[in-house]
Order: sequence, then structure tokens, then C-alpha cells
Amino acid sequence: MTDTMIGVIGGSGLYQIDGLDGAEWVKVDSPWGAPSDEIFCGEVGGVKMAFLPRHGRGHVHSPSTVPYRANIDALKRLGVTDVISVSACGSFREEMAPGDFVIVDQFIDRTFAREKSFFGTGCVGHVSLAHPTCPRLSDACESAAKSAGITVHRGGTYLAMEGPQFSTLAESKMYREIWGCDVIGMTNMPEAKLAREAELCYASVAMVTDYDSWHPHHGEVDITAIIATLQGNADKGRAMVKGLPALLGTEREACPHGCDRALEFAILTAPEARDAALVAKLDAVAGRVLS
Repeated sequence: MTDTMIGVIGGSGLYQIDGLDGAEWVKVDSPWGAPSDEIFCGEVGGVKMAFLPRHGRGHVHSPSTVPYRANIDALKRLGVTDVISVSACGSFREEMAPGDFVIVDQFIDRTFAREKSFFGTGCVGHVSLAHPTCPRLSDACESAAKSAGITVHRGGTYLAMEGPQFSTLAESKMYREIWGCDVIGMTNMPEAKLAREAELCYASVAMVTDYDSWHPHHGEVDITAIIATLQGNADKGRAMVKGLPALLGTEREACPHGCDRALEFAILTAPEARDAALVAKLDAVAGRVLS
């Protein structure tokens, strides 16, 4: 058994959460650089919670410049056990309407300008991403969303694009009709990959703001309409987050899906061949298997 600590990474429109007891902004140093912002730490119902605004307060980071490795490393250093990503997205499905939430369970990664792994030359590691989100944590997010009166869809494939521009019409149609994606966003990759490498349970809650550009009656993405929907989604996101501590409890057992043991057989570099400097940087992420 370990103490539960919920880490929430808030996306566009969700820059703070309310109702945390003993809350304070905490600076966390990471060998992977500075995180997006300080981390807002407190408790809800006796359960520890840490909130990190993905783009920083004031929205200073673009999707490509978000320090994903530093963010995940900082949360792990704080003692976070479960990470919930809350992010804005476009929808490729009529039934997944603006204002709805989608509990994502698969990703297609189309990003190309980001560091995607903690491992590399001198310490090579390979983790499984066949199932990139944690079903146990996704169950909790679904229940909390429903309890908050939110229309929520369970399961969906998230197309992660580089951005910062939105899709062309041709791209939008391809992702929807040929690739079979359900939602599109710019930030869940490499975040989900890094959470798996850090042996953190990860769930993705995509808050629909628009229909991308494929919809014949909605036309191109309008940022003013997105912002209006974001404001309503942010309130819903905060309501969902407040319901998570009661569902997850103050103590947790080992993840039944093995998320917290993802590195068990992942490190391939022989101990005598490992780069000492890289191993030192991996102390929080992979210390369990490297020590």
C-alpha cells in the first residue's frame, strides 16, 4: 500500500483548481529543466492532490514548448501516484459534441518537435504502450464526470498533432474517415509516453471544444468560439476533479494493470555500460529499477 497522491495536469482554460485544503504553490526542481509552472499542492478529503497548469499560468507555453519531461519528473518527485490529464480537444464525431468529455484510451502520435523519452544513449529503455492509459484511473474519471452531471464518452482515439496551427480540411477528413480517430489535440503526446516511463498511472480526459474543420455545418475552427466553450469546460473539469479523491481513496494498492511496474524489464543497457550522468537524472523516474 502507498499513499494516494493525485496529479492533475490542466490544459487550455484550466489554470487553477479550487477547494484544496492547505493549498500552496510549490517550486519543484527537475534535472530535465524547469516545469511549466510551480505546482499547486493541497488536500481534498484527506487525499493529497497536486495541480500543474500545462501551459503555465497566463498560458505562456505553446504545445511544442511545454517541458513535458520536466513536468512528469516533477510530479513523480512530489510523490504523485496517479496522473489525470485534462485537455481541450476537437471532435471528429457528431455525438461527441462541444461541452462533452471523452475518456481517451488510445493515441496516434503525429508530433515531431518534442523530446519523447527519458531514456537514450547510455541507458536504453523500452516500455509497452499497447494500452497507454490506466483503466482503473479512467474508471474513476468517468464516474466523477457522471456524478458532476457531465456528458461523458468512454473510450476514444486521440490524434496528437504538433500544432500550433489547427488542421487543414484534408487532414481533418483523413484523421476522421481513414484513420478512425475520435478527437484531436496537441498535448497528450509525449505526455502519456513519459508517464508510462515514470511508472505513473495516467488517464486522459479530453474536453471537446469544437468539431475541428470536417463538420459541414460548423466550418473552420473559430478560436473565439473555442474560448467560450473552454470557460464552461473548465468549470466542469474542476467539478470532476473534486470528485476523484473520494473514488480513489487515501491509500492505493499496486496498479492491477501494471502501470506502476512498467520498467520491470524495460532497461536493456547493462549496468556496467550505463551512463552515470543519465542514470543520475533518472533517479525519480526510474530509481526503483536502477538503484
